Amino acid sequence: MLVAADVIGAPCWLSLTARDREAAERFYEAVLGWTFRRGRFGRAFSVAEVDGVPIAGIGAVAGDFAVPVAWTPYFAVEDADAAVARVRERGGTVGVGPVSYPPSGRAALVADREGAVFGVWDGGVLAEWSVGAAESPAWLELHTGNAFDAALFYGEVLEWGRGDGGNCCDTSYEEDQVVLRRRGRPVARLNSGPVEEAAPKPQLRPRWLVHFKVPDLDRAVARALEHGGGTVTGPEWGGGRQVTLRDPDGGLFTLDHSDRPSATV
Repeated sequence: MLVAADVIGAPCWLSLTARDREAAERFYEAVLGWTFRRGRFGRAFSVAEVDGVPIAGIGAVAGDFAVPVAWTPYFAVEDADAAVARVRERGGTVGVGPVSYPPSGRAALVADREGAVFGVWDGGVLAEWSVGAAESPAWLELHTGNAFDAALFYGEVLEWGRGDGGNCCDTSYEEDQVVLRRRGRPVARLNSGPVEEAAPKPQLRPRWLVHFKVPDLDRAVARALEHGGGTVTGPEWGGGRQVTLRDPDGGLFTLDHSDRPSATV
């Protein structure tokens, strides 16, 4: 575990809020080849790994917190209470927390002005975890109506680009996207497109979408369907070799074909 100035504001973890931890583990093991170890926060939590490298967490707490089954990115902050206050001040909402997870830190589930849910984490982070380009096993994409407006919200809440050396990240504007970089490497993209907060299909609502890289996309999709998952990708989003799926409990995630995957399936 470590906390460094250039981590603050960056994605620091991915977590699946599930109802049944063991069922979720069986599904993602079959689809992505993950193994699991118990987490630091009790029997309801586990950590997914590939070759000993942590990728994501699963917490069977959807019922306890009355929240949907969903994949959620967490961003590191210096002070969870201050970050939650900034969310409220800028028109976002707070769903859960901040909640203490002794001895490691505090977390909160919040949403931006359009309703896209994300988490903030105040505490130590795993030094070996990574997200983004190249060798990282996952990356993040925000589906939002206006990437520029969203970048202003997240920049103020997570203090991107402070310019005093006390934060992680810089942003650049590329066509309809905003690219978030840490140490010059892309770690997330904010993507403008057709979204509707009250859309009946959850994939059409504003949301943070978690992408996992796989070497054989067709095989991974087939495994997901064999184990109770379903495809939800429509023509409104996407590009290249990727498919958005729903796990058996309803959690959305996207699989991308990668020639340089970190996981083997």
